[in-house]
Formats: sequence, C-alpha cells, structure tokens
Amino acid sequence: MAGSTHTVTNQPPPLLGYDVYGADRALVAAVERHLDPELLDEARGELSALGRAAGSAQLQEWAIQADENPPTLRTHDRYGHRVDEVEFHPAWHRLLGKGVGAHLTAAWARPGGHVRRAAGFVVWTQVEAGNCCPLSMTHAAVPALRTDPELAAEWEPRLTSTVYDRETRPARLKAGALFGMAMTEKQGGSDVRANTSSARPLAQDGTYELTGHKWFCSAPMSDAFLVLARAPEGLTCFLVPRVLDDGTRNPFLLQRLKDKLGNRSNASAEVEFDGTWARRVGEEGRGVQTIMGMVAATRLDCVLGSAGLMRAAVAQAVHHCAYREAFGGKLLDKPLMRNVLADLALETEAATTLGLRLAAAYDDGGEQERALLRIAVPAAKYWVTKRCTPVTVEAAECLGGNGYVEESGMPRLVRESPLNSVWEGAGNVQALDVLRVLRREPQALNAYLHEVGQARGADHRLDAAIKDLLTDLADLEGAEARARRLAERFALVLQGALLVRFAPPEVADAFCAGRLGGDAGSAFGTLPHGADLGALVERARPLS
Repeated sequence: MAGSTHTVTNQPPPLLGYDVYGADRALVAAVERHLDPELLDEARGELSALGRAAGSAQLQEWAIQADENPPTLRTHDRYGHRVDEVEFHPAWHRLLGKGVGAHLTAAWARPGGHVRRAAGFVVWTQVEAGNCCPLSMTHAAVPALRTDPELAAEWEPRLTSTVYDRETRPARLKAGALFGMAMTEKQGGSDVRANTSSARPLAQDGTYELTGHKWFCSAPMSDAFLVLARAPEGLTCFLVPRVLDDGTRNPFLLQRLKDKLGNRSNASAEVEFDGTWARRVGEEGRGVQTIMGMVAATRLDCVLGSAGLMRAAVAQAVHHCAYREAFGGKLLDKPLMRNVLADLALETEAATTLGLRLAAAYDDGGEQERALLRIAVPAAKYWVTKRCTPVTVEAAECLGGNGYVEESGMPRLVRESPLNSVWEGAGNVQALDVLRVLRREPQALNAYLHEVGQARGADHRLDAAIKDLLTDLADLEGAEARARRLAERFALVLQGALLVRFAPPEVADAFCAGRLGGDAGSAFGTLPHGADLGALVERARPLS
C-alpha cells in the first residue's frame, strides 16, 4: 500500500521518446551545410531514424544494462584449452549491431560518408559510448589498410559492411568484420617507438611471427587488429587476425581486462603474443607512418565522441531546468541558471561545429583539406576532449543532488568524460603534435590560416585573437613548454571562425565575447552582460 505522507511533484519527466538528431539544431545545421544537397533527403531519413532509436526507452535501457553488466574474460574452456574469449551482455551486442547497421563503419564506402557518419557518431555516443570504441577502430582501420592495396581489397568490404557478425570464425566466412588495435606497451605508453614486441619473418613473403605484449588492446573481441612490432628493418605495422583461415585460433593471449573508470561496457585487455601469425601492412620500418591514418581518424572520433557526451549532458540539464521549479519559478527562467546553461550550450555547439567541419574535410579529400586536417585534428582533439569533463560535471550540478545519483544517468557521463582525452594520445601528445606540424609542414598552417581568414572582419574579437595567435607563432624557440597554450588557441580561433561564419549571431557573439574576448570568468555561468542567454538556452533544448 502506498504511503500517504507526501505526493511527488516538481520532477521533470524522463527525457525519452524523441529524435536525438532532429532536436540538435547545431548538428542538423552542420549536416545541411556540409552535405551535397542531392544526399540530404536520404541523410535526413537515416539520421532521424537513428535519432529516434537513440531517444527511445528501449535503447536507453540497453545502454544501462550494458554499462551495469561489464564484459568478463574467459581464458580457458572446461577442459583447460585456451579460448581467450570476452563475454558480453546481450545488450552490448544489440547496441553494437545497431551501430554497425547504421553505417557507423561505412564512411569510406559512400558519398558524403564522413559527414553522415560523424553526425551519426555524435548521436550514437549519446546512447552508450562504450560500443563506439569498436565502431571507431573499424572505421579508422581503412586508411592504414589502404597502404597495401591487396589487403584493402580483401578487408575493406568487411569493415564497411552494415552486417554485425559476432561469431568467432575466419573473417573470409563473415559478411562483416570488426577491427581493433594494439600499440602501447608497459614500458612506453604513448611513446610507441619504445615498443619491444618482435616480428620474425616467415617463409611466405609478408608474413611474420610475433612475440611480445601489449598493455592496452582496444576491443579484443574483434576479428583482426593493427599491431606495431619490431621487424628486422624497424618498427612495423601488422595485421593480426584472431582466427586463421583454416579455423584455428591465432595465439592472442588475453591476460586480463582493465578495470576502468568509465567505458565499462567495452573491453580493454592486456595481450601476449607467442608465435602469433601476422601480415605486414606497409613497408618494414615505417610502422608509425602506416598507422597514422588510423590514429588521425580515431582522434577525430575522440572529438565527435566528446561532442556527443557534452550534448547528452547539456540536453539533460536544460530538460531538467525547463520543468524543475525553485525559488518561485522555473529554473530555466532564473538569470544565473540561464547563464550556466547558455555557457554550456556554447561549448557543445562549438565542439559539434568543429567536428563536422573536419569530417567534411575528409569527404573533400583535396590537398588543402588534408593539410588542414593535419594541424586541426590534434588541436581539436586536445581542446574539445579537455572541455568534456568540466561540461559534464557542471551539467550534472544543474540537476543538484538528483544529478549525483546513478539513476539520473549523469554519473555515467561524468565517468566517461575523461576517456577521449587519454585515448590516442593524451593532451601533451596532441599539443606536441601541433608543434611538430608547425615546424615541418608549412602548408598545414597556410590551410589553417586560409580557413580562419574567411571570417576575418566579421568580429573584432576574433580578428584580435587571430593576430595574437600569429604573434605567438612568430617565435617557436622554446615553444614546447607552451605547446598546450598554442593548441588551445588554434582550436578556439578555429571554433570562433566557424561560428562567426555559420552560427546564429547570438551564438557567435557570445562565443567571441566569452572565449576570445576575455570578457568571462573561468567557470561556466560567467558569460558577459549582453549575451542573449534566452536564445542560447532555447536553441539547446532537446524538446520544444
């Protein structure tokens, strides 16, 4: 019998049953801006279908189940034979299957594929970020494999397939396959040139036997992996299948699964190679150069994934405040709360706009766009992923104590938020990569300056920020200690330029004032007087 001491009131309804894509005005605008008009109708249909699925009660329940029931490692069968299997909750397989079916590994196989996939990736991250890891690895393996046309012809159709086949069997028998990667080792971490895993050539040309270990192997249940190991001519990239063509297991010994802060639905493993068969990808001694195509693609996914996480957190915060009443009115209408929400909304829109612009550069494929990517991707990866954690934490605070309990879903977003900053090179690695590109590839800086230059003259604060950046670049002696500052400025100026060109005036004005003009505090909720807070918050509402 229900108690009669009180009636529950003043609580928002669950944020369910809506189109996650269609409700994101910044994301919709970016897709329509960058996609060929002939592709728009099909893309709208696909992305809205994915958005409705993402906002459904069923998929949100699967996300909770996948997170609360993390994978388990089974090293041996009942007879003592090694099997090295990772077992997942059924919800994980359902989510992963839907992600594959939604073309999230198929960008390379169709026109406008990168913009369409980027938008889908932002949407899908808002369901459950863990399953996005194998989707990202599989997508990103394609440029590395293309250094070997024969390998690409064999594997690319499997990787860009929309069929999820979870069975452990030879890839040649599967309609679709997933890829993982294993680069870092205990002694080196991000310094992959310190790797000690060895590769001994076998009789068949291009084949090797690997011995060694990997400290982090992403998505260890995948069908194949890109791996770095030392061949006679130096560090080399290899393709390691989990099951050989004859159906036997390739020695791929899973020692343990990582017990991680977040991303708990996804498996990350420590792996040992002991007589493991591998096929060389690219030339001997050029392993880092070969795998950099994969690294760049996954770094962009870190940007997109962080944009999705921030959007999910801010959507929940705005939704909560639209219904919750305190101190005589809706939280959404309180000037200080409106400042907080508007400030958070700016961050998500800037991240989304930047991420989709970089995806469009992949679709374009021209020399200038490729040069832009070389400097803009590490800068964006550095800055956007750094902003993800403070955004999700502040958004959770907008719910008060309600945001601190697991049932709200906000703690899962907070735990997930640091991941993309660490994955594929932590902050210092990205900042130093920006510096390396500046010193070695002047065409990349030229492409960047051309991009931001298209917005010059439209906002005096942006113009001043571009001038300050050029001043910083005039002398790169001793620049390593300020590489983070440079990377941050590169990202902020590019975000500002894109918003000035493409976003509504109230968005561009608030961003330039709060991020480039110095007229804001260090915490969220400190946008200067004059910002159109109401318009910014309304633009961010997931339901109108």
